[in-house]
Amino acid sequence: MAENGDTVWVIHLENRSQPLEDRPLPAGVERLHWLADKVNFGYGRLPLFLAALRSLLERVKPEVVLAGPIQSCAFLVAASGFPRLVSMSWGYDLLVDARRNRWMAAITRFTLRRSAAFVGDCETIRRLAIEYGMNSERIVTFPWGVDLHHFSPDQRKAGQGEEFVFLSTRSWEPIYGVDGIARAFSEIAPHYPHAHLILLGNGSQAGTLRKIFSKTGVLERVSMPGQIGFQALPRYYRLADVYVSASHSDGTSISMLEAMACGRAVIVSDLPGNREWITPGQQGWLFPDGDWQALADIMGQAIQKRDLLEKMGQAARRLVEERADWPRNFPKLYQAMAWAINPAR
Repeated sequence: MAENGDTVWVIHLENRSQPLEDRPLPAGVERLHWLADKVNFGYGRLPLFLAALRSLLERVKPEVVLAGPIQSCAFLVAASGFPRLVSMSWGYDLLVDARRNRWMAAITRFTLRRSAAFVGDCETIRRLAIEYGMNSERIVTFPWGVDLHHFSPDQRKAGQGEEFVFLSTRSWEPIYGVDGIARAFSEIAPHYPHAHLILLGNGSQAGTLRKIFSKTGVLERVSMPGQIGFQALPRYYRLADVYVSASHSDGTSISMLEAMACGRAVIVSDLPGNREWITPGQQGWLFPDGDWQALADIMGQAIQKRDLLEKMGQAARRLVEERADWPRNFPKLYQAMAWAINPAR
């Protein structure tokens, strides 16, 4: 947007001491500092945050505000009374958070009914947004996308090395099912002595994961290098033979698209969002959500069918080129903003 000549400001609701994003803001984008830089957000502090947000919006006078997830950032903007809100789903906000309790369902409906437009990354999210009150004629659906130059294949062919490497990039939190990956790998590792697992990231389940690996005697065959920055990510995708995600909730997974863009077959949970991308046997495999034994079986199949991985990876790359090229997808955001600025369009 900044490169297109738009004036862009950004504010954060979370104040992380160690931010997950290691890239600097693009030239022309200014971060505005406000209450959330000093005070942690909570619904009990809603009046305080609404007053601060209204003051900031009055000072900046933006034409449109893009905000997500739905129950926090977008909700705040909706509750402030700002009329030109484009709500942006993060996937889990509608797939999981909206269903937690009546309060979360209520603020989801409140936010979407007061959104001038909505952006989601898959058909599943679109249907849920409509279910919670979003005007179906003001929804833009596209899978975001990835930088196909940054995330691209290299000369290494999947399945051809002496070691066979599985890669997970999801956070070590219950919703992402990384403990299921740990159990599945521990199941197959004794049968495939050259199998190796790389777990990027960190999280609250770190102790659980190490216990699983230690108990089954495979800890030395697992690499846990920590949180990896954007610039280094492609190297890890290319090191892997297969990307694995056992997440219990996903719209269109960006990490899955990054792996596919790097020419890697994927093994992912059989969720509606993933089914929009993966045809079993073509770009990879699907397994029943939460069934780590089924995941183990498919991981074993991937090793046994390693000769098919290069062809699968090529199919994955072609699909991402067709549907998830960020520069080509990005202009769709302007349709949502146009609806917000001029509802008559």
